Amino acid sequence: MEYRQNDWSILGFGCMRFPKKGGSVDMEETERELAYAIAHGVNYFDTAYIYRGNEKVLGELVAKNHWRAQIQIATKMPHYLIHSIDELEKLFCEQLKRLQTDYVDNYLMHMLPDVHIWKKLVRMGILDWINEKKENGQIRRIGFSYHGNSQNFMALLDAYDWEFCQVQYNYMDIHNQAGAEGVVYAAKKGIPVIIMEPLRGGRLVNGLPKKAKDLFAAAEPKRSPAEWGLRWLWNQPEISVVLSGMNSMAMIQENIRIADTVKVGEMAETDGAMFEDVRNAVNEKMKVPCTGCGYCQPCPYGVDIPGAFRCYNVRYTDNFFTGMREYLMCTTFRAERTNASLCRQCGKCEQHCPQGIAVRKELKQVVRHMENPVYKVIAFFAKDMFKK
Repeated sequence: MEYRQNDWSILGFGCMRFPKKGGSVDMEETERELAYAIAHGVNYFDTAYIYRGNEKVLGELVAKNHWRAQIQIATKMPHYLIHSIDELEKLFCEQLKRLQTDYVDNYLMHMLPDVHIWKKLVRMGILDWINEKKENGQIRRIGFSYHGNSQNFMALLDAYDWEFCQVQYNYMDIHNQAGAEGVVYAAKKGIPVIIMEPLRGGRLVNGLPKKAKDLFAAAEPKRSPAEWGLRWLWNQPEISVVLSGMNSMAMIQENIRIADTVKVGEMAETDGAMFEDVRNAVNEKMKVPCTGCGYCQPCPYGVDIPGAFRCYNVRYTDNFFTGMREYLMCTTFRAERTNASLCRQCGKCEQHCPQGIAVRKELKQVVRHMENPVYKVIAFFAKDMFKK
C-alpha cells in the first residue's frame, strides 16, 4: 500500500455505509472487514457526527481490537448544527466519547459551503477553539469537506491555513464541484486532497449506460469500471487519499488489490480519450446528478429521495423496465411507501443537498415519468399486500 502524505494510506475506508443486518450495523461483519483492511495497510478511516451511529461503531471496534495506534481517524463537525462555542465543545466531547479516544487525527468542518459560513464560524470564536484543541493534542489536523463550485472552493482554501481538504471528485466531475482546477490549486498550496464519491456512490459502476460499459470492456488492459475509476484518481499526484464506502469483503479485497498496484502517471494518452468518451456516454443518459449521499434525508413526508432519483436514472441509463421494477421494489412494495408523489414541496431537502439539485423540481419529473398509469395500477393492487 502506498502512503503519499501524512502517512495516510492512498485507500481510505469510508465509514458511512457499514454492512447492515436487520436494520442495524452488522457488528461481526464490520469487525471482520475493518480487521482485513487494517491488516492490509489501510489506515485512514473517515466518519462523521451525522453518520447514524457509525462513530460509535467505529469507536467500539477500534477499542475492542486495540487498533487506535495503527489508524488515523477522521471525523467531522456539523457546523450547521452549531450556534456557539459551548455547543461545539459539547458536541466534540460527545464525538470523543463515541469514538472512545482522547484525540482525533483529522477533524473536518463538514460540508463547508463558502467563505461566508467560515467567517461566521470565525466570528463565533472557532479559531481560538481550534488552537486550544491543537495545543492540547485533541485535534492533530484541521480541514474541511466541500461540495460546490471551484471558485468558492479556492476562496475557502485561501481563507485559512488548512492542513487538508476533502472534495467530491471523479472522472465525471472534472468540471463540477471543486473540479480538476480546484484539486490542482490545493496541491500547489501544499494542502493534501482527500477524495469522496470517487465512483458517485456506485453510480459509475452499477449505473453506467451500456455504451459506457462497452467502452470500458473494450479497453486494454481488462479492468472493471470501478478499477478504471479508481486508477484514474490515483494516477494523479495531487490526490492523497481516495475514500471508498466499502461494505463488503469482496469490495475491500478488490480495492486493496488495485491500491497495491497503482502508480502515478501510469495511464496512457489513449486512456484519457476513453474517459472522455465515457463521460459523453454517461451525460447522454443521466437525468439527475444524485450521488446517493443521503444528506437530504430523512424527508418529513417519507420520500426516499436518493432512491427515487436512482431508479429514475436507471430508467434512462439502463432501460425502462429495469427502472420501473427498481422503483416499485424500492418505494412502493413496502408497508410505508416512499415514492416521489409523497413530496409536499417543503424544500427542506434542498437546504442540505451538496449537489445543489433542485430536488422538488426533479421529484415532479420522477412522478411524471415513473408514476405512470401502469405504476398506479400495480400500486393499487399492491397496497393491501404490503400493509403492516
